Amino acid sequence: MSFLLRVGWFRAMVALAAAAILPGIAAAAPNEPKLNVVLILVDDLGWTDLGCFGSDLYRTPNVDRLAREGMRFTNAYSACTVCSPTRAAVMTGKYPARLHVTDWIAGHERPWAKLRIPDWTKYLPLEETTVAEALKPAGYFAGHVGKWHLGSRGRWPTDQGFDVNVAGYEAGQPPSYYWPYRRGASGIPTLELTGETEGLHLSDRLALEASRLIRAHKDRPFLLYLPTYEVHTPIEPKKDYVPAYRERLRPGLKHDNPQYAALVQGMDDLVGKVLGTLDELGIADRTVVFFTSDNGGLSHLDGVKRGPTDNSPLRAGKGSAYEGGVRVPLIVRWPGIATPGSICPEPVLSIDYYPTILDLAGLDLTGAPGDAAPKAQVDGKSLVPLLRDPQATLAREAIYWHYPHYHPGGATPYGAIRARDWKLIEFYEDQHVELYHLKDDVGEKTDLAATMPEKAKDLRARLQAWRASVGAQMPTPNPQYDPEKDRPGGAAKPRAKAKKKPSEGRAEA
Repeated sequence: MSFLLRVGWFRAMVALAAAAILPGIAAAAPNEPKLNVVLILVDDLGWTDLGCFGSDLYRTPNVDRLAREGMRFTNAYSACTVCSPTRAAVMTGKYPARLHVTDWIAGHERPWAKLRIPDWTKYLPLEETTVAEALKPAGYFAGHVGKWHLGSRGRWPTDQGFDVNVAGYEAGQPPSYYWPYRRGASGIPTLELTGETEGLHLSDRLALEASRLIRAHKDRPFLLYLPTYEVHTPIEPKKDYVPAYRERLRPGLKHDNPQYAALVQGMDDLVGKVLGTLDELGIADRTVVFFTSDNGGLSHLDGVKRGPTDNSPLRAGKGSAYEGGVRVPLIVRWPGIATPGSICPEPVLSIDYYPTILDLAGLDLTGAPGDAAPKAQVDGKSLVPLLRDPQATLAREAIYWHYPHYHPGGATPYGAIRARDWKLIEFYEDQHVELYHLKDDVGEKTDLAATMPEKAKDLRARLQAWRASVGAQMPTPNPQYDPEKDRPGGAAKPRAKAKKKPSEGRAEA
C-alpha cells in the first residue's frame, strides 16, 4: 500500500471513529435530512404533576407516552424559580444572572423590605442571539406558539428570530382560557379570532396552531417552540373534565384539586395533538421532542396560603429557594438514539437546551461563517452525550441560581449552588447558608451547614466566584427598611406598569 493510500485509509478510520463517539454527528450527516425540534415548555408545572412523575390524581397519557418512548431526567432544573428568567435562559443558553433578567417581568415591589433589589433588565435584549436566530444559517424555520413574556411590542418573538408568532406577547398569563380569551377589554393581541376556532379552549386553539405550523413546514427543518400558557392561573380548565376528577377524590391523595387536574389534562391534550401530527406526517422519527417546565409548581401564595398543586416530597414550590421551586420534569424523545423508557440522573438546567438544539442541528457555539453574533458566553452544555448514554456525566462541577428578589411564593433574595449531590443556599438578607445532601434528603429537611462547616465554606466560595464571573447584580441595603410596614411572607404590590395591563399585573401573583 502506498504512503498516500495508507494516509487516506487512516483518515477514513479516524472519521468513522469520530462519527461513532462525537455528539451531534448523527444530526449533521450530509446525506440525511436535518432533525426537527419541538420544545414544549409548560408554565408552572410541578415536578410530580404528571402520571409518569408520580401524580396520584392527574391524567397525562400523552406525556406518559412520551416518557415511555424517550428519556426521563430526574434531576432536571429550571434556571429560576419564576418564569421570565427561565425563558430567557432557554432562548440564549445563558444564566439569568449573566443576562440580568432575574425576575418575572415586571416583578414585585417591596419598598420597605430589608434589601433593595438591583436595577435588573425587564426584557430579553435584542442583542442576544436566540436559538431561533442561531438556527437560521442551517436553514431552519422557527415558529413560536404560546406564552412569550420576555418584553413588550418590539421585543416579541418575531423580533427575536422567529418566523411566526402565535399568541406570544408581554403578558405572563392569559386573560382567560375560555374563548374569546379576554378579561374585560384585555385579550391576546397576537391571536386572531376566527369563526372556525370559536369556542375552543385555549389549549385546543394552540394545539391547532402548532399542528398547522408543523404541516406547513414538514418538508424543511423546523424548530417549534411551544411554551404553553397552562398550567398557570387562572385555573380555567375544560369544564367537562372536572366531574371525573371530583369522582376520583379520596382521603390521603397528595393531589386533590379537580380544577387544576383538569387543566393539566388539557395541557396533555395539546401534547397529544402535536405528537399525533408528527406521526400522521411520518416525521416523528426525525423530530426530537423536549418537554419540561419553566419553574416548580404553584404550591403556596404569600408563603402560607395553599396553591393549586403539591410538589412533595420536594420542599415548597414556585417562588422558593428550595427544590420545589426549581426542580422540574424533563423528557426528551430522540427516536433511534435515546433509549425508550430510560432514566438519566445527571443534573441538567434550562441553559442546556440551547447548545443541545444547536448540536442536534449540526451547529456549534462558534457560529456559522459570516455570523458575527457573540456566542462565546453560552453557559449551557449539550445534552446529546446524555441522550446517547443516560449514565454519562457532563463536564461541569456545578449548576447555579441567583434570585436577588422577593416573591409571594416565599423567596427572599438568595443564591444557590448544586454540586453533584450537594446543595447550598445563601440567603442575602442575613448572609446565613443552608446545606443539604439531596441524594439522602430530597425534601431538604436536614440542614447540615453547622455540622459540615468546611463543605459549606467550600460551596459558598464557589457560589460567590460564579456570581463574580457572570456579573450578577446584588441587592443592597434598603435605607427605607421598615419591618412594620413590610408585608410578611414576601407579599408585594405589583409595579405600577403592571396595573395598566390586568393580564400582566396578575402574571405571577
